[in-house]
Amino acid sequence: MSWDRRYYVYMMTSNKRDALYIGVTNSLERRVWQHRHPERAGFAERYHCIHLVHYEVFDDVRNAIARETQLKGWRRAKKDTLIARTNPGWRDLAREFLEEDAR
Repeated sequence: MSWDRRYYVYMMTSNKRDALYIGVTNSLERRVWQHRHPERAGFAERYHCIHLVHYEVFDDVRNAIARETQLKGWRRAKKDTLIARTNPGWRDLAREFLEEDAR
C-alpha cells in the first residue's frame, strides 16, 4: 500500500487582484472548486478569491504548512513578486485542470 500524498500551498485572488488567499490542501482541484462554490461565509467568499494564481507541491504536510506560514508572513509586495515571477500574466492556473473551465 502506498501512502504517497501530495500537499499544495496555493494562492487565490479576486478579479481585481485586490485580495490574496493563501492556503494548504491535499486536493488542489477540490479546494479550488470550493473557493468557486462557497458553502459558508469567509474571507475567500467575501473577497471573491476564485482565481488560482500560484501553487507549490510538497510530499510532506509539515513542509507545506511551514511554507504556508512563511508566505502568510510576507508583505503583499513580496507575494506579488513571487506570483509575477512564476505566473507573469496572473492567469488562472485552475483552467488547466477544472472541467468547468475546459468548456
